[in-house]
Amino acid sequence: MAIQFFEEGIKFSLKEKIKHKRWLKTIAENEGFKILELNYIFCTDEYLYQINLDYLNHNTFTDIITFDNSEIKGHIEGDIFISIERVRENADKIKGPIELEILRVMSHGLLHLMGYNDKNKEDKKIMSDMEDNSILLFQE
Repeated sequence: MAIQFFEEGIKFSLKEKIKHKRWLKTIAENEGFKILELNYIFCTDEYLYQINLDYLNHNTFTDIITFDNSEIKGHIEGDIFISIERVRENADKIKGPIELEILRVMSHGLLHLMGYNDKNKEDKKIMSDMEDNSILLFQE
């Protein structure tokens, strides 16, 4: 299992990297998945915007983009890009700590790799509940 954290154009470092790796592994295992390779790339708004434009043809800013590279059912391989600027902005909007918003977005990307979606109201509710449960799991 390889979970790695990278920075692109921004100074950002997770505290307690080992705890985050164990947490992500537990989320996956609880859903019957095994992480083979998972990369989190923390970046700027502009960097993620360019990825959104170049790869998804979306002319919008976003907090996260997930690329699924998995080839074997039940095994996770992927790249998750997270805009730290956007996450900070989201945390400010809800008047919450950035650490919780980081956990929400990190779990959100992993949940996408396990097949969860957020395209309609019902799916968004399920995704939100799963994110909340994931955050609680980290805090235990």
